[in-house]
Amino acid sequence: MPLIHPVNGISPVMGENCFIAPNATIVGAVTMGNHCSVWFNAVIRGDVNSIVMGNKVNVQDGAVIHCTYQKTKTIIGDNVSIGHNAIVHGCVVEENVLIGMGAIVMDNVRVGSNSIVAAGAVVLENTVIEPGSIYAGVPAKKVKDISKELISGEINRIADNYVKYSEWFKDL
Repeated sequence: MPLIHPVNGISPVMGENCFIAPNATIVGAVTMGNHCSVWFNAVIRGDVNSIVMGNKVNVQDGAVIHCTYQKTKTIIGDNVSIGHNAIVHGCVVEENVLIGMGAIVMDNVRVGSNSIVAAGAVVLENTVIEPGSIYAGVPAKKVKDISKELISGEINRIADNYVKYSEWFKDL
């Protein structure tokens, strides 16, 4: 059974048709939209500040979403995939974004819509990722503009697939 726990009297709020894996952890001021999924060993900690997630957000296995006490909230738009073991911390991720496996997105970053943060990238504090970009590397830098094929073939495909995958686990 997942650990869904209030902190200082504030409980997580989930939208309709969300899947939370049995060993996921969601605590505190976390609000998630409809058709979201939080996968095995993922942690969403709204204990020190708030986390707001839009519709059709998937937080894959081992990923961590957190923020900084009295400084940064985490806001995630619609249709966002946060890859396995990624860390998303005190930042804004706009809609239609893929955060790759093992990527780190730090405080006060703004990830523009229709963008990809590549696997293993480290997006340093205060970075602004312009919409429609692919950022990669350590520290992450823009490597190219995203094509319409990558938006539909990767960003939308992955988000849609995770809605489908979550249906397989509804009986857990």
